[in-house]
Amino acid sequence: MVNILIKKILIIGTGSISKKHYSVIKNLGSKIKIKKISSREFEKFRKLELNNLKLFNPELIIICSPATKHHNHFEKIEKNFQNIKVLIEKPIFEKHYKLNKQLKNIYYVGYNLRFHPVIIFLKKFLNKKKIFSVNITSHSYLPDWRKIDYRKSVSAKKVLGGGVLLELSHELDFIKWIFDEIKILFSFNKRISKLDINTDDILSIIAKLRRNIFLNLNINFFSKIANRTIKIDGDGFSLNADLINNKIKIIEKNKKQIKNFSNFNIIDTYKLQFLEIIKKKPSGICTLNQSLNLMKLIETIKKNK
Repeated sequence: MVNILIKKILIIGTGSISKKHYSVIKNLGSKIKIKKISSREFEKFRKLELNNLKLFNPELIIICSPATKHHNHFEKIEKNFQNIKVLIEKPIFEKHYKLNKQLKNIYYVGYNLRFHPVIIFLKKFLNKKKIFSVNITSHSYLPDWRKIDYRKSVSAKKVLGGGVLLELSHELDFIKWIFDEIKILFSFNKRISKLDINTDDILSIIAKLRRNIFLNLNINFFSKIANRTIKIDGDGFSLNADLINNKIKIIEKNKKQIKNFSNFNIIDTYKLQFLEIIKKKPSGICTLNQSLNLMKLIETIKKNK
């Protein structure tokens, strides 16, 4: 049982990601009180309902609504709450917004793959390496994502912020987290499959990272063969990291080694992220400024379509 000092959490949204957060917190065995409300309810709340939420006195708010609702919810929280922590599920917004410099609350964004042991290892391992190229692939099949009809999901609807560029921006986030900068040379982001959606379903990028590192990124959610890998070649080493099977194969100085994180489950990233948020001085988690800079990159990609 984890000793958690935080006592009250408000979760906005009732979809699959909301259920994940709820389950993770409850499975920690804590006596935290969790209040869940739908995105529509929170949007419509007026003075009386908001006063009731204030009386609940949450110490953490988790925004799990569609991306196109995030900014509205952000502004409502800023107007009615202060000195609390807020986790906004990725992406922070559906587009870039200029925010007030003086904010009443502390905000983080839910790029939980930062807490995947493969990503944590790579960030440390690559720190002082001479790197030539980075090739990243993330392929999945949208109809397999959830138990509901994919055509009714947020992912299938542009008006709710669906599509690979926004929803699968994890890769863009951890690239920036590890390598600091991304200079886009070419990008392709459209719908090319026959999935019954009105959003983009593929993102292909060629870019330069720091010190002229070549990046090739390909993401889609129409592939029936799931694949989430990172292949890196550098001076005297090559590696292949698998984020689905939690393994890294490294060949360095003619010696081969396997890093195996077989006991790790992707749901653990949500648990570690939550435990990080409630620390007095969180580190590693995606900050508000980092997520806003990432949104600027996403806007650049949109313009290059």
